[in-house]
Amino acid sequence: MATNTQTTAETEVLLDDWQAGVVGGIAGAAVMAVLVSVMNAAVLNGAIPGLYGLSGGVAGWTVHLSHGAVLGVVFAALIRSIGGGSTGRTVGLGIAWGVATWIGLAALVMPLWLRAVGFPQAPPVPNFAIPSLLWHVVYGGVLGVAYAVLR
Repeated sequence: MATNTQTTAETEVLLDDWQAGVVGGIAGAAVMAVLVSVMNAAVLNGAIPGLYGLSGGVAGWTVHLSHGAVLGVVFAALIRSIGGGSTGRTVGLGIAWGVATWIGLAALVMPLWLRAVGFPQAPPVPNFAIPSLLWHVVYGGVLGVAYAVLR
């Protein structure tokens, strides 16, 4: 006599906060890099890889996606410390994070860093370029959405 037993299991992949931050940060950086490539390719071909003495689009994309991943982890830590709440709130905080990275990193740190490494086309300090603000808002928005969905 045969016995047939069925087991039903739900499988769900849950990411830790930092993992959701990495994935969201890479997704945001990728979408941002597409915009940068269309609007001002010299940033991805020269300035971003120039921070590390590199040049070229592949180097620019690699550095940019790496920065996005690291900043995504920092975002995850901030969200965890203040409490994320609703998806809308997390997306809003992502956009705010994008603006904060634009002010602190793109407008202040990057131009200073490029000058320090002798990059010939270093932008002025501060460099509050409006297209860069748009790119960083998009980064933060995609990061916020991805983080909320993955968590």
